[in-house]
Amino acid sequence: MKKLLIVTALLAATGAAHAGKGHTHGVGRLDVVVDGGALSFALELPLDAAVGFERAPKTAAEKAALENAGKLLNDGAALFMPTPAAGCALKSTQVTVPFADGKPASADHADLDAAYVFECASPAALKGFETAVFKHFRRLYRIEAQRVGPASQGAGRLTPKTPSLAW
Repeated sequence: MKKLLIVTALLAATGAAHAGKGHTHGVGRLDVVVDGGALSFALELPLDAAVGFERAPKTAAEKAALENAGKLLNDGAALFMPTPAAGCALKSTQVTVPFADGKPASADHADLDAAYVFECASPAALKGFETAVFKHFRRLYRIEAQRVGPASQGAGRLTPKTPSLAW
């Protein structure tokens, strides 16, 4: 529990760097925290990049697209693949889908938010990750990523052609 609180605090701290930056269609944000054997991801995607609209769904097809995006994001192990030698396994997933509960979003621009925590058996072997997010969300063309770890921090840009981040 203590480790989860530390990871949550680190994610909040790295997320503060994103605060104040404008919402841009096609551009997602990713915060990555390495804390001992825990590897955490906090992903924010503009709803438009995921489903093609940023308002409450109006048609059955739009409702299905929103539901499908939520299902895809709930499969964190299929979306994020840490260094295989690290032996990481997905331990928790939390996904927030706007309009899923029938309530309107509170802002003009809606986002999908997802958080994942992996537990790694060999954290010293963890050297990065690859993502399959671009394969599922074709309107997404870039993810701005930041990473915080025990010995260093950094940032990078993920794209469909370069969907991995190494450290």
